Amino acid sequence: MSRQRPGKAPLPPAEVNIEKLENVINEGNYYGAQQMYKSISARYVSAQRHSEALDILHSGACLQLKNSQVTCGSELAVIFVEMLVKAKVPYDDDVLDRIRKIYKAFPQIPLPQDLGEDDDMQQLNEALGAAKTRVECCLSFLKAAIKWSAEFGAHRNGSPEIHVMLAEYVYSESPELDMTRVSYHFVRGNNPKKFASALLNFMGKCYPGEEDLAIARAILMYLSMGNLRDANFLFDELKKPAQYKEHDLPQSDLIQFINYLLPTLQRDALPLFKVLRTNYKSSIDREPAFNELLDEIAELFYGVQRRNLLQGMFGDIFK
Repeated sequence: MSRQRPGKAPLPPAEVNIEKLENVINEGNYYGAQQMYKSISARYVSAQRHSEALDILHSGACLQLKNSQVTCGSELAVIFVEMLVKAKVPYDDDVLDRIRKIYKAFPQIPLPQDLGEDDDMQQLNEALGAAKTRVECCLSFLKAAIKWSAEFGAHRNGSPEIHVMLAEYVYSESPELDMTRVSYHFVRGNNPKKFASALLNFMGKCYPGEEDLAIARAILMYLSMGNLRDANFLFDELKKPAQYKEHDLPQSDLIQFINYLLPTLQRDALPLFKVLRTNYKSSIDREPAFNELLDEIAELFYGVQRRNLLQGMFGDIFK
């Protein structure tokens, strides 16, 4: 009579392992807990118990991040999103709340101020390195979440709420602020009021001459997506009297161009649109991307076909 091989012990409810792993975290064994989170969640996946695997990964990501274990926490956060894709979990408010909970667990630590000599500079360099790591880790998680949301039921550009999370974190935590990246995600979000607040804050600390570029970039990005409503809302927020905010709207030809452009796009006024581009060409040319954005705006609002660069080059040769 053949001996029957003993089978694996059945998996307990996920809550049992979540509690056990939380104890490992509380003991300070973050690396050991990390390996256990990955191996135990994989066993639930093999058993086709995806929902419980997600619970374990979500708990682990939040706990590691709350204990400032950013690399470990973000790794579990990314695996959590990969599991959403693997299990074909549809985008909904419940899953969005879970993503938001992980996002809010990422540390937000202000950089040290008023530093002096060598020891302080070493402290600053360490703080800058840690901040860069936090931002990169948070971005890897939120970018994966945006991609999942676009594939499984959110807007084709991805969840607007997650775009806002990404924009906020980059703006508040990045040691080397990239306002173009911040704007890219805010305009795909659904909170122009927060965007206006970030721009006003930026105006108070950027180099002279950068304020109007940041404002124009934001407005043109909105318009290139056909979003005239939020472009107007943003500009109106920035134009509010000084008693309602810290900084006045900069007075420049570029801001004047935006001021004329917005009402022009509310009516069938292609000739005026072309005149504005011609008259303010020197201001528009301050940032090469502005002309490309205006080409997209012309196509969206007036049906002007964009010129194919290769066709244009050969056309000029044949002429």
